[in-house]
Amino acid sequence: MKNETPRTDQHIEQGIGISSGIAIGPAYIIDQHGVPVPEYEIPAAKIDKELKRFHSAIAKTQRQLGQLKQKAESLPAGAEDIILLLEAYKGMLSGSRLVRGVEELIREDHINAEAAIQRQIGAIKASFAGMDDPYLAARAADVGDVGVRLIRHLLQQHYNPFADVPQGSVIVAEEITPADTAMMNPDFVAGFVTVLGGAEGHAAIMARALGWPAVSGIAGLMQGLTAGDIVIIDGREGKIIMRPDAATLQHYRQELAKKQREDKKLRTLKDVAPVTTDGTTITLQANLELPRDVEAAIEAGAAGVGLLRTEFQFMNRPDLPDEDEQYEALKKLIHDLDGRPITIRTLDVGGEKLATALGAATGDSVNPALGLRAIRLGLKEPKLLDTQLAAILRASVHGPVRILIPMVSSVAQMKQVREHVLQVERRLQRRGIKVPNIPPLGAMIEIPAAALAADALAKVCDFFAIGSNDLTQYTLAIDRGDERVADLYDPFHPAVLRLIQFTAAAAWRANIPVSLCGEVAGDRRATALLLGLGLREFSMGPLRLPAVKQEILQLSMPQAVAFAEAIMAKSDEADIRALLEQGVGTDSMVKDKKKRS
Repeated sequence: MKNETPRTDQHIEQGIGISSGIAIGPAYIIDQHGVPVPEYEIPAAKIDKELKRFHSAIAKTQRQLGQLKQKAESLPAGAEDIILLLEAYKGMLSGSRLVRGVEELIREDHINAEAAIQRQIGAIKASFAGMDDPYLAARAADVGDVGVRLIRHLLQQHYNPFADVPQGSVIVAEEITPADTAMMNPDFVAGFVTVLGGAEGHAAIMARALGWPAVSGIAGLMQGLTAGDIVIIDGREGKIIMRPDAATLQHYRQELAKKQREDKKLRTLKDVAPVTTDGTTITLQANLELPRDVEAAIEAGAAGVGLLRTEFQFMNRPDLPDEDEQYEALKKLIHDLDGRPITIRTLDVGGEKLATALGAATGDSVNPALGLRAIRLGLKEPKLLDTQLAAILRASVHGPVRILIPMVSSVAQMKQVREHVLQVERRLQRRGIKVPNIPPLGAMIEIPAAALAADALAKVCDFFAIGSNDLTQYTLAIDRGDERVADLYDPFHPAVLRLIQFTAAAAWRANIPVSLCGEVAGDRRATALLLGLGLREFSMGPLRLPAVKQEILQLSMPQAVAFAEAIMAKSDEADIRALLEQGVGTDSMVKDKKKRS
């Protein structure tokens, strides 16, 4: 990355705040070029399959360009050049010299699509090189841009563009994927800002878990910044300030210092038990995206890990981890937790969480969020599921473990999974590996069908974990990663709250544990509401845990129940939001008259 001398012509862009907080640092612009491209021979029998893979990358690139164009069209003015350029890019993906040339190289030279694209780009640029025409030279560069987009989709981005990020940088990119965040060093990144992405996409969730301020939905971002420009991210207001003047910089530095003082005060609650004022003990655990997060969870005072997302083992690699590799990773995590419990979710890939090594298994879906993913994929590819279950069962001898199954929609699925667990245990015994106790097996309630069937599911589950992120997405038919409909995504919608309430009540009736591990769990405004709905276990990003604990320490259960009743009596989302913002101690609530000890 080439760093320029920082400028100070201040410019403010409004976007969507996807992770709160303030970050100040030099812009590190993710280079769309320089992608390492492998070259290998394609057998004659697989030429058609390789062509299909190439055309799939074209379709993905066209969709991405369409998103960028729609975002540019939403700008009040000044986006005409961007729109025309994106239209030109899309045109290059329809029967152009680039596409025809790549198809011919795959068929005749039997090389992989990535290498064919690189060769064809080189040929086009060479043919333009001898022409003394600035316009044609620019068109050659445009062909290169389109080609790199295609290559990135083909490679599923298993390379590391963050290897040389300077400490304290603000990452600037068109889009940040979960795989990208997994490659970032938290000690070097101050925050990030993107063109694409919504507040409830997985990259946003990871940003919040890591404490990175982030803003998305800024169309002209890549044209408005130069590498090294100072950028302020205001995740609270959803805006960025490029090249701030001295007064603005001083103001935000003061705000950042204030936030750091507040965080330091919250950290003193680490060893304080989360108990309400009338003596109800609440369990607070941490969500983990990556093994490196376990230290932060312990430092935050988490009682354990309420949700381990195992996708980290499958990301940014061309092959699948075997049983031993998965076992060793889980064993280390369990050892690091030193007796604290851990709930391990089986693989949930699909949509933006697609792992490179599973591309062939999952295929392309018109709507990946509704397609072959999570336990659907596991039951369709039993070897994949059984390998992971074997690793989990082996790891369970080292500490308290629970197994969580994602995207459950029926009793039959849970019965099938339990049978897989029993079969895997028998195979381990035949290999001389003993598992004294099979870990509890639970369902993630994140589909409305599962919430509505919670009474039936409770009979075949040892516990429930409510995933409020996907539950909201599926209930409201909102793509939580799409900034264009981000304003419609509302985890406090009456329908979502009723599904949470119904699930919690079903778990209580069946006398099985129920936790909530979505983003709502870490929103301190929702703490009283969730307690009042019957929840006593929460799992969240480690950095959010102290604030939720502070809220619990100030609440009594009668207050929480009254607050929940008041909110559940509302039918309008705006009224619910207003009550949440006002908090428990308002005149509209039935106040707790008891004296606090």
